[in-house]
Amino acid sequence: MPAKTAAVSSPERSGVLSDPRWARVLARDAAADGQFVYGVKTTGVYCRPSCPSRRPRPENVVFFADGDAARRAGFRPCLRCQPDQPSLAARHAEVVARVCRLLEEAEQLPSLAALAQAVQLSPHHLHRMFKAQMGISPRAYGVALRARRVQEALLQGAGVTQALHDAGYGSSGRFYAAAEGVLGMTPGAFRAGGARAQIRFAVGQCSLGAILVAASERGVCAILLGDAPEVLVQDLQDRFPRAELLGGDAAFETLVATVVGFVEQPGRGLDLPLDIRGTAFQQRVWQALREIPAGTTLSYTELAQRIGAPRAVRAVAGACAANALAVAIPCHRIVRSDGGLSGYRWGVARKQALLTREAACRAPEPEDQAGASGV
Repeated sequence: MPAKTAAVSSPERSGVLSDPRWARVLARDAAADGQFVYGVKTTGVYCRPSCPSRRPRPENVVFFADGDAARRAGFRPCLRCQPDQPSLAARHAEVVARVCRLLEEAEQLPSLAALAQAVQLSPHHLHRMFKAQMGISPRAYGVALRARRVQEALLQGAGVTQALHDAGYGSSGRFYAAAEGVLGMTPGAFRAGGARAQIRFAVGQCSLGAILVAASERGVCAILLGDAPEVLVQDLQDRFPRAELLGGDAAFETLVATVVGFVEQPGRGLDLPLDIRGTAFQQRVWQALREIPAGTTLSYTELAQRIGAPRAVRAVAGACAANALAVAIPCHRIVRSDGGLSGYRWGVARKQALLTREAACRAPEPEDQAGASGV
């Protein structure tokens, strides 16, 4: 057991206070579990960052990369938070992964009660745990899974009825009711590769490079940014391999000009009908993105918390990456937790340019500042 010390020099205390890990210990941040442990010199134990025990004095704290390093230094694991055992988050993740496998292997969608019994939890506890990890309920996950199976079967040439049956739909009614949001069109049109869908598009230029705007009968279905117009057109063709792609007329050119004007001057706003296609979870994320005011940003973690799924950070990032409506669904307003710019489908430089413009639009005018100060 490490020797107890009656007094500790102030530099040692200052070093702990300035260490970002200390803030996570103070917050009992469960997200930091597994990233490091801390030892307490006065007790000789080491703990997880989320340990609920009384917080130690900073001069008595020493940080370690893991439990092995702490034990080599003479510390023993805390009996309360058990840092040598899998974390609570890891145990929850294991349960959720098992439920996902059950849903993937089931021919018919299991009830919540049946899933809860399989993992020896109450239905309420399982529902809350699954939603915290995945961002959606077990049922919504199962429904999305079956929808994906229908998509895959239709793309492979299966008939609509056979595809629905193989995906586990006892009745086609519910799927047809949701098909437009999931597939973007009827199952028959999806099977035909969008052969009966008409999509108008046009490619223009803006200060960020080439911009393609496409719209179906329901609304704008794609806003793509890039360097080469032909690459953007190919992207659209890949989305609808057999759709009827029509060049935009004069009225459509006005629509493109509206989008370009918004890119150049975000403060003017963009109020257009959108044809948003995605899973239930993706649409929740995209709706939350549209509610972020211009000139402000959120981290992936904050966005996950905003939709009520604090542990679904990776799924949130995936939904942002799947967005095909640049600027209309402002995934560029999501940054890393440290404020840095992470990957952006259309390039980090474009992301920075969009954020800079929005910040400038949000900045108060000089006369507003003078008025606020009473001058």
